[in-house]
This record gives sequence, structure tokens and C-alpha cells, in this order.
Amino acid sequence: MQSQDVAPRPAPSPSDLAVDVEQAEAALVEHYPRLVRIAYLVLPPSLGRNRRVVTAHALTQRALPRGRTQAPAIPARSTGRDGDPGYAFVRLQVLRTALEAGRPLKRTALPKRSQLPPLLPQVWGLRLFPRSGGADELALDQRLSALSGPARAAYVLRGLEKLPDGDVCKVLTAAGCEEPQEALREAADIPEQYALLDSPEFDPCSLHARPTDLMRRRQHTKAALAAAAAVAVCGVLLGLPGDGWAPDGAAAPAYAQNPAAEAALDPAKLLRVAPTAWEAAARTDFSVWPARGDLTGDKALLRRALAVWARPGESVQVSATPGTPSGGPSGPPQLLYAGTIDSARVVMLYDGLRIARYAEPRNSTKGAALDFARVDGADRSEANALVLDRADGNVRYLTAPWVKQAAERDLLKPRTGTTALALTDGVTAPLASPAAQTGDCASWKVLQLTVPQSQLRSTGGAPINGTRLSTDLGELIPAHLTIGRPGATHEVTGPQALRTWAPYACSLGSMRSAGVRTVNAWAYGRQPLPDGSGSADWLCTRADTWRGGGTRVLAQFHTPGGTYGAVAAKAENVPACGEKDPHVLAGVLWKSEAGNWYLLAAGSQGTSSITTTGGVSTSAQGSLLAVRARQGVRAELAGTLEDGRPISGLR
Repeated sequence: MQSQDVAPRPAPSPSDLAVDVEQAEAALVEHYPRLVRIAYLVLPPSLGRNRRVVTAHALTQRALPRGRTQAPAIPARSTGRDGDPGYAFVRLQVLRTALEAGRPLKRTALPKRSQLPPLLPQVWGLRLFPRSGGADELALDQRLSALSGPARAAYVLRGLEKLPDGDVCKVLTAAGCEEPQEALREAADIPEQYALLDSPEFDPCSLHARPTDLMRRRQHTKAALAAAAAVAVCGVLLGLPGDGWAPDGAAAPAYAQNPAAEAALDPAKLLRVAPTAWEAAARTDFSVWPARGDLTGDKALLRRALAVWARPGESVQVSATPGTPSGGPSGPPQLLYAGTIDSARVVMLYDGLRIARYAEPRNSTKGAALDFARVDGADRSEANALVLDRADGNVRYLTAPWVKQAAERDLLKPRTGTTALALTDGVTAPLASPAAQTGDCASWKVLQLTVPQSQLRSTGGAPINGTRLSTDLGELIPAHLTIGRPGATHEVTGPQALRTWAPYACSLGSMRSAGVRTVNAWAYGRQPLPDGSGSADWLCTRADTWRGGGTRVLAQFHTPGGTYGAVAAKAENVPACGEKDPHVLAGVLWKSEAGNWYLLAAGSQGTSSITTTGGVSTSAQGSLLAVRARQGVRAELAGTLEDGRPISGLR
């Protein structure tokens, strides 16, 4: 949208705009999350996500008037929160101080309070940042970072506050902007993705917490303690007779550089594996991946990647899958990739426990990102691909050296076949990422990798299927998809396996950003429906994680002719539907085509009886139950296995 020059309206009289401090406080408390979001969006991204968060909260909390009553010139009152002058006042204060915080310091003038790091709030030992959004939110954040402070404010007032251009000019002028029309024109160069401003990516009230640099913090603590001890010792020695030499003589001080830590920061000591090492290696995991990419010889890039890994600065966006430590490497890591991907330079490193991905813009070192993923215990089915880059809703993978073919498949459409993906030095062509999609789930694109069976080995001599399906769930390691009864799972190949997965593909969206290692789908039951409505399928999906805990189990119910399966029950951190306990019991309230309501329940093979209590009290022999019920009724499920053990229903 092109901005238009709008003549400012006459300012309201001060008598109409008197704001009582209690009125302003009420508006601040009621609209606090929105005001903090405005401050976060207007603050310059160069501050780093942690400082932007605490600064946004500090500026908002300081937005109240100092006196009991004031009569400031409040522009755009009628378009504030329901015309509330208290809200208009605190919004103006937040904008004014956020714009001040983005101005450079001058040698000839004292800095303003908003330009200094906030004293409060502070959270010691933690780095706070909003939840990560999708590719669209990241792209918008990058575009906003290229704008001036007034232009960012104009974009936010237009999109988040829904102000017309005339009122935007008034607010910017009152906030200290000298050229509001220029700010409007600059903001008009950014696409109107106003709905994204309400996303969690820009919500500084819903935060992730990660530790600060633990090694550096420990070093600073030790250094402070050593300095205090040195002062105390010097004070004692000055009072003693003689020369006052310490008993350790020329020994190194208590705190000295660690040789192993220093070696971990030396690009020349990075571990590099021969391109054919995997062919003769006993292991088939990330440890036998060779170093690939066009920048493996760029020592400056590798040094930056290692230095940021050891001590990330405040401006570095750091993320880690749950249960993954983000501290520096204990020794020289292994180089997997260093190259240019789209508009970024990317370095992939492996230290035996974690994959670390360092990325920076192609023409700058600002805006660097550091991502971690835990991969200990990875096998040949899970060490097949890594996420190199996400851009414009697409994802690129770095594949294992034994992968010979890559393809894209829509899990929702098993009959459409695959689309081949070009492989260049192990890097795939871009494919659509389901982790970035928003709105209705109309497709779920997965990565299909093929390995010639002649290059695979199995311990028992049995043939190994050479096809793997993996899906992007917003992390460095795509989740491996399998199918079958727990303890006897296999790859998702063949028409029947693909048809079984299709109705449940969209349920994978609930497993994003959880550190998922594998997702298995098991069709554990088929139930004839009452009133002659055909037969329904019961399926259990279990997502296991790299850290062991945090498993997610979904029992899903699929009626004839339905496109998607419905989630009937779910649970976390339970052994059900897993290798340790391959049993599951779930129920659902279902309405037949005849308009009758039924309580349906199904247990896995080996269930001898099912009992319901609560709103419906009945029992049935075998693994299936169907009983008439009222709409909205609630019931508890319990079952008995053939060996006499009890089993409880998922909730």
C-alpha cells in the first residue's frame, strides 16, 4: 500500500485530554501485553532478543504519568482502545521512549534513560526470548529490522493498531518524529502482513528461557572470587615482615586458560572425515559424515562459528531442542558442512552429542543464529538428513553420504507419487516445509530418501528396506516416520502403509518443536459402527524424543469417508503404544448418521474386556465397546488384558 500525504487535523483541546494517573494505570494493566508487543516491535533488533524483551517491559512499566493528573496532547484518541485517553497516553509514552532507545548515543549529550540497559526487570542467569515463529514471521522480522525506528513504528501503528495514516502522523509527531510522512513512505515498502504482528514471534509476554553462557558466567564468578581472594591475601601480606612472596612462587594463577577449550576454538583442529570413510566404518551415524560445502576452507568463517558456539553474544539468536545443552564444545568438533545456502553462510558441526548449526547473512556477520539439536544414539535410520536452511516456506536438507536419491512426497495424498529432488554435494533442492505452513492443513510434504540395498548391512543378515520417510517439525533433525506394532515397526513404504498414514498426517503439527526423534503410526483396531454406518479405524501415533522424556501419544479415530482422523485421546510421558508397553485403550463420543449418540471404545490386541464408569456405566467382553449415550456425557475407561493385567484409557 502506498502512503498518502495527509494534512494533520487540529489538535484537541487540553481540557478534553486530561488523563488521571489512575486512568492511565488501569489502561496500562488492561492492555499491558499489547503495549509491550508494540515496544518490542519498535525497538531496534540490533539490541538482541533478550535485551529487546526486558527493555520492552521496562519502557512499558515506566509509561505512567509522574503527576497525579496531566493534560498531554494525545493524538488519535478516538482510535485508541475504544477511545480510551488513558490507553492513548501510555501508548504514546511507549512509542516515544522506544524511538529514543533506538537513537545512537551522542558524545556531546548525556544519554537518556531509555538508551541505557534497563535496571529492571532483570532475570539473572537466564536469556529470555519469544517463541520462534515460522518462515513468514522470520522474513517479516528481517524486513522490519532494515527499517528506521519511525518507519517500524508507522508499520506497527498501521497494522497492529489499525490507525489511518493521518492518525499515524499525529502519533509519530507527538512521539518526537520530525518526518512522519517519510516514515509512512518507508513503511509502505514492506508487504502488508499485518496479521503476523499478532503471532507468538513478536509476543514478549510468552517467552522461552535458556541459560546464559554458563562457561563464561562460571569464569566470571571464579575471576571475581579470585580477585576478592587476591585483595584479601595482599592485605595480609602487606602486614607481614619480609618480602611477602606467596608460597606458590611462579605458579600459574588459580584461573588459567583451559588447553582443551582453546583447541575447540581452533579451525585448524576441526575433525574432518574422509569422503569414503562411511563405506568401511562399523557405525552409520553422523560421525562418518564427510565435510562438504564450498566454504570448508574459509578459516575466518569457521573461527566465527566456533567462537559464537563457545560464547554467543546478545545479538545472536540461540535455540535448542528440549533437553539439549547449549554450552561450548569440550574439544574440537567435527565439521559436517560449510557453505553458502540461499542468502546465508551456514556451518554444521557435530561433537558426538549435538549438532550445532551456525548461520550468518551472506554479506554481514550481524543477525547470526545458533541452533542446537541432540543426536546421541542416532542410527542409520535417523542420521540420514539435517536441516540446512529454511526460506520462503521451504527447507533444504544436507543428506548422508550414503543417500543416492531424494524426493518429495505429500503424506496426505498417497496416490500422487513422488517428485524427485536434485542432490548437489548432498544438498537437496528446496521443498515445502510443513513446519512453516499456517491455516488449514491441505498438504503435508515429507522427505523421502533412498539408499541402495547393496550399500546397507543388517546384523542378522536380513534385507534392509532402502527407503526412509522424514518430516520437518521445525528443528535441525527431521523426525523419522515409521509404521507398525511397537517392537516390530518398519518403514512407511508401499501403498497400504501410505494409505494408513494419510488421514493422520496433519496431527504431526501438534509435535512441532518438541525434540521429536521418531513418530510411529499403529492401526491397532477396526470397529463396526452402530446403525449400519460402516467400520471405523483406530490408530495410535507415538512420538519419541531424543532426550527420552516428553513422549506424546495420540489415539485417533477415523470414520468411513473422512479425510482426517479425529484425536480421541492423548497423553504425555506414558509407556502406552510403545515398545515397553504395546497396549492402548481409548474411547470417543460419536454421532451416527441416524442422529444417535454412542460411546465407542477400542483396545489393542490382547484386551479381554472394557469397562466404563461415570456418565456411562457398562462393560463389554473383548477389545471393542459400543453403547448408546447422551450428547456431552463423560465416562472413564478401564480394561483388562488377557494375562489379567489392568489397562487404563488414554485421556
